[in-house]
Amino acid sequence: MPNTTANKFDDWLDLYADRANTLSVSEVRALFAVVSRPEVVSLAGGMPYVHALPKDTIEKSFKKLMHDRGDLAIQYSGGQGDLTLRDQVRELMALEGIKSSVEDIVMTTGSQHGLDLISGLFLERGDVVLAEGPSYVGAIGIFRHYEAHVEHVETDNDGLQPEALEEAIKRLKAEGRKIKFLYLVPNFANPSGVTLAAKRRARIIELCRKNHILVLEDNPYGLLYFDKKVPNALRSMDDNVIYLGSFSKILAPGFRVGYVLCPPAIREKLVLAQESAILCPSAFSQMLISEYLAESDWQGQIETFRGVYRERRDAALDAMKEYLPKLSTTRPEGGFYLWITLPEGLDSKAMLPLAVKELVAYTPGTAFYGDGTGQNKLRICYSFPTPDNIKVGIKRLSNVINLQTELRDTFAKKGTKK
Repeated sequence: MPNTTANKFDDWLDLYADRANTLSVSEVRALFAVVSRPEVVSLAGGMPYVHALPKDTIEKSFKKLMHDRGDLAIQYSGGQGDLTLRDQVRELMALEGIKSSVEDIVMTTGSQHGLDLISGLFLERGDVVLAEGPSYVGAIGIFRHYEAHVEHVETDNDGLQPEALEEAIKRLKAEGRKIKFLYLVPNFANPSGVTLAAKRRARIIELCRKNHILVLEDNPYGLLYFDKKVPNALRSMDDNVIYLGSFSKILAPGFRVGYVLCPPAIREKLVLAQESAILCPSAFSQMLISEYLAESDWQGQIETFRGVYRERRDAALDAMKEYLPKLSTTRPEGGFYLWITLPEGLDSKAMLPLAVKELVAYTPGTAFYGDGTGQNKLRICYSFPTPDNIKVGIKRLSNVINLQTELRDTFAKKGTKK
């Protein structure tokens, strides 16, 4: 919904494009001011634990870059991105079974920027985007901005259900709707934490190919598995999949560097769209990351991150078992998130102010559905807090949930007596 409070004082309402009214505050970003308070345990924003990074190595990479190629690093660059880094990205994607050419890789200002550019190329008002239910809040915001309809497809512990996808495609086509693409986060999905099963991947690719639907594979977490490597990427199975990757989770989000791998015809338009929007992605950030990849044991660093996040996942699951044993939660095998189902009748969005008062924050489930559903769900992010703080946060959350459950039961009894 548009911010109507601000609109009352806006002198430019008659000049905005219609799509400006689709802009709204992200329920995740809206929490940042609250969770920055030191006394609040934030289980909300999906922030990586950057304290685990070897900052001395990054500093050496910075100094070497500025000494050897400083003038290039602070200059304009090409719209497709740094060639050396694109070649390193090709090697990175090969870890997930993807064979690619540097010519088909486009560097972007984070994968979110890549998703926005792709959406701008394809989406028109009323077009349909198929997406997991629940789905990444940032993607939903982009699709809304381009005035597309987000149609959620049911998921379970094995990810998106092919049968539900097939039914949705048939129904929407029968209604005369135009489906542009399927968007999914197949590995340790945000917010659910589930991974799309290997046995489902080929069927989903087949359904989309048969119905001339693009697949957008967003994969920021795929290398952050805990014990077992995830199945090969969907892109490894079909060259018509558009693959979105990022350094935000496996390195640091502050660099704002992502990448898109797409078919040549789309790549040409993507570069033109990027040049029209920002001229070029940051040469400095790209070259610094390239230097870091060349000089460091970056795979060893990813392994360090795996250990950090595994420990925090375990702390979160142990705390759920101790303080909220009756609640249903996913058990992710990688990534950042737990997806929790509340007792019947509780609303995670309405409950959030009470949780903040109790000095704990989470993200309400409604943020992850384009239609505003998900009231009985919430997302916990365990990536940033220490294991001890995770336990404290979930204990505080249990106080709120247990109290709201008791109040629900009390009102239900009074209603029964009447």
